[in-house]
Amino acid sequence: MKTGNTKKNVLRASLLLALPWYGIASAQEATPEAKKAEEAKQEATKVETVVVTAERRSRPLQTSPISATVLTGDDLVNKGINNVDQLMFVTPSATVNNFGQGIDFNIRGIGKGEHNSQTTTGVVTYRDGVATFPGYFTGEPYYDIATIEILRGPQGTFVGQNATGGAVFVTTNDPIIGGGYTGYAQAQLGNYRDYGFQGALNIPLGETLAARIAFNTENHDSFYDISGPYTGTDARMRTQSARIGLHWQPTSAFSVLFKTDYSHLDFGAYPADPVNATNDPFNLTANADLKAVDRVVRSVLTLDYQFANGIKLRSVSGYQDGTTAYRSDLDGTSTGNSTFRDVVDERIYSQEVNLISPNTGWLKWIVGAYWQKDTLTFPPKEFVIGVPPGSPLSEYVLDGTNPKKTSAVFGKVGFDLTNRLELELGGRYTKSTTANDVNVVQYGLPLKQVQEAEYTNFSGKAALNFQLDNRNFLYAFAASGFRPGGLNVPVGLGIPPPFDEEKVNSYEAGWKSIWLDGKFRAQLTAFHNDYKNFQVIVGYPTFPTFGFELNVPGTTKISGFEAQLQANFDDWKFDAGLGVMRSNLGRFYAVDPRGASTVPCDPNTGPESAACRNLEGTDQTYAPDLTFNFGVQREFRWGEDIITPRLNYGHVSQQWATLFQNEARGDRIGSRNILNAQLAWLHKGYLVTLYGTNLTDQTYVTAINSGLRFVGPPRQYGVRLATSF
Repeated sequence: MKTGNTKKNVLRASLLLALPWYGIASAQEATPEAKKAEEAKQEATKVETVVVTAERRSRPLQTSPISATVLTGDDLVNKGINNVDQLMFVTPSATVNNFGQGIDFNIRGIGKGEHNSQTTTGVVTYRDGVATFPGYFTGEPYYDIATIEILRGPQGTFVGQNATGGAVFVTTNDPIIGGGYTGYAQAQLGNYRDYGFQGALNIPLGETLAARIAFNTENHDSFYDISGPYTGTDARMRTQSARIGLHWQPTSAFSVLFKTDYSHLDFGAYPADPVNATNDPFNLTANADLKAVDRVVRSVLTLDYQFANGIKLRSVSGYQDGTTAYRSDLDGTSTGNSTFRDVVDERIYSQEVNLISPNTGWLKWIVGAYWQKDTLTFPPKEFVIGVPPGSPLSEYVLDGTNPKKTSAVFGKVGFDLTNRLELELGGRYTKSTTANDVNVVQYGLPLKQVQEAEYTNFSGKAALNFQLDNRNFLYAFAASGFRPGGLNVPVGLGIPPPFDEEKVNSYEAGWKSIWLDGKFRAQLTAFHNDYKNFQVIVGYPTFPTFGFELNVPGTTKISGFEAQLQANFDDWKFDAGLGVMRSNLGRFYAVDPRGASTVPCDPNTGPESAACRNLEGTDQTYAPDLTFNFGVQREFRWGEDIITPRLNYGHVSQQWATLFQNEARGDRIGSRNILNAQLAWLHKGYLVTLYGTNLTDQTYVTAINSGLRFVGPPRQYGVRLATSF
């Protein structure tokens, strides 16, 4: 065969393959049966339409002026996600730094950077519509999940809590009226003697009422080898969770949805060693009692009533009660003698009421009100730092209460200026109070604090949305967010002043598109944040021997770019996310609280010295320059059986744990590169999955706190057996 003919044949074959790809019809008309089969195949290979519900109104993600990642319950299983820690490996610009009893969750470099009950979070997590605990109880597992929506940028301007960094909406599966007896069951067995069970059952209770019961339990041995004369547990895990839901719909206009869940989460311990230790972090020593147990109860009542004109009245009521108990070796070795222990009770009541217009017509709106009371209680003799323990002269002891209240009114309206151009305007007024009624014995010095602070704010959003055509959507907005301030605990220098609220002004533009007849979807976003009053703990300005929380006086600049892609080509599926970010701290002079100094250091003027550092221009904490994730799977079919291998990879580049960026003190958190994989076999209603997480067995630091390093889980692998009915 001549070379020229070969090239012509290849070109001809390529063109023939390209014709159906771009939707060009052939000259010969297909039979009706063939056309139906082809249409069904094309429909099956389209990327599923994703809907966001975070603003109390269902709307397709591709036509929403918001940057978000939406995951279904199946997505969580396919990507190996069962708790909040792993979300950073599947969404751009997110970092989760978990130090056991608390968490620093940041999106676009904004969220939470300090570890105390007075510092609220800028990334609010909702479960079934109610804002949850802002720091504690982060280990609640994901099971029987409908969707998880990860929203980037200021949120809560119109519903729920206000937020500066973003929000995560976790929605569990509702009972289905008329759904019959349906559900699923799953068993898991893995290394570290890991075994777990979970499942759910939908129960019909009549023509207007249904219930759903779900449960989850998992146990595994410790990842750690702890030597030394320590007592307590060694980080083996024993967790149990259950949920009951009731859905009643007596008429088409009125429905009642009630869910209550309980979790008993015994993680054994949160082992950690000094941040600059050279040993394997899974082989460490300790000589203190170790403990880590959380108990959580949550109940949510949602009432919906739709008037004859289509307006919906919604009420979301929440009650949450949790107790966390933690004991640790504060110096992280068996040679030191510093310990920490606490028991903290937290109780939250919340109420939200919305009036929501129909989702049709040229004018769409929502108005509402929100209220929350969050009380933390520190029982006597349960919050103790011992250096060493055992004597009032060498212990720091705290007890008392920290009640916080939030109330807000909000509204949003959307105008269709043309059939393609929409203007959205919204605003929110928030009032927050926080109080301390605590007793402190600071190494023999008794201190009393009865103090209250109040913060008010108006935040808003203005967006222009343009539907370029049925495949391309453009948007741009300016929005603001707010996080309240808080109180400093006294250190013997009188009652310290409160720290102020944080504010962020955010500017974002995005392009969302659908290509190849729905097989490919993309989101591209550019953003810039002016971040004011960043809350940070530094040396006390007038006497830096003690730590003190205050605000960065200058404006921090954070800018970036994000991209998300989803593709479904016959048996192949792909998804990817990219986040690129740069940050520069505003004007700020401060003393590192880890180093003793008696020289005053004014945050605005310094003066600069070896101890009083000028931090302007440094990177924002927990703001990695690059985040990236990628997933691919391929379905192979043999008769009725389907075999699906899948790979998932997530990268979070290095980040700083403090503004002082002192590598000698271990402030740099290294990059994380996590590779997960699974091989699933679907056979006659049963799904068998071989899974592996952190396949490269990377040892990575997941948080730095109190001079200790906390590491993420090592390589895990095993098998799951699941069936639905």
